[in-house]
Amino acid sequence: MRAITIPEPGGPEALVWAEVPDPQPAEGEILIDVAASAVNRADLLQRQGFYDPPPGSSPYPGLECAGRIAALGPGVHGWAVGDEVCALLAGGGYAEKVAVPAGQVLPLPDGVDLVTAAALPEVACTVWSNVFMIAHLRPGETLLVHGGSSGIGTMAIQLAKAVGARVVVTAGNAEKLARCAELGADVLIDYHQQDFVAEVREATGGKGADVILDIVGAKYLERNVKALAVNGRLAIIGMQGGVKAELNIGALLAKRAAITAAGLRARPLQEKAAIVAAVREHVWPLIGNGQIRPVVDRTLPMADAAEAHRVVDASSHIGKVVLTV
Repeated sequence: MRAITIPEPGGPEALVWAEVPDPQPAEGEILIDVAASAVNRADLLQRQGFYDPPPGSSPYPGLECAGRIAALGPGVHGWAVGDEVCALLAGGGYAEKVAVPAGQVLPLPDGVDLVTAAALPEVACTVWSNVFMIAHLRPGETLLVHGGSSGIGTMAIQLAKAVGARVVVTAGNAEKLARCAELGADVLIDYHQQDFVAEVREATGGKGADVILDIVGAKYLERNVKALAVNGRLAIIGMQGGVKAELNIGALLAKRAAITAAGLRARPLQEKAAIVAAVREHVWPLIGNGQIRPVVDRTLPMADAAEAHRVVDASSHIGKVVLTV
């Protein structure tokens, strides 16, 4: 098969579309003929040499895919060759074939085509696990989403609104904020021109955000704690703004607040399977009935993965960038 390889870490030009050995499904795995994958920030880090795949995983980038089942490994039940599916991956989505544990495979949501479905697994699993399974966002609470126009952000806005929460978003320009509003965001903050702490306090009558979903990390840590409500929960899922910051524990104690940090890629298979099962139960029906819509900025051929990485590197997209085989 062909896959995007990374002979040497570097810029987007480090991505090489090359012939590689076909994967074989092990016990409990499903082999998928990939129709499409999607670009995640983790792929950019892997390309740069900063985020190696977990041991035993595919060496190729790509944390999600959609396609058709080509073969079933021993012990797999409930699926058939030819089924159209999408999947959460530890790697290998930028390829013509990928083997994935059966617990990380999902049927396509009703009304979603095979290519668009590739944009769903990573964002749906990340948002549901962090905002709902860990931070326990409840109806009537306020969620602050940093990077509201990103793939994660566009899913978080819609899921939070679907459960009856109020949504505040930050984004970098008027066009991105307008798209966030179209998806249901209640309060729009241009982080270049506005102080999100002050805006959140004003929007909540001084209370603060009950849950914050943060892709920035160190750069926002102090201000995120200031923006939290009493009993607030800060869920950190990215480190675009650095990895080290000073934390005022007194401020955290005064608010009885909690900070969590969680990724998906290196979690044990059982944990990922539980998240995928929860997404199938809670998120897939909302997509099927139209309450939540996948947001795809553009679609590019897999061989043009370098261009897709340039787009995501520049943050010039809204939603997801999809790669097709």
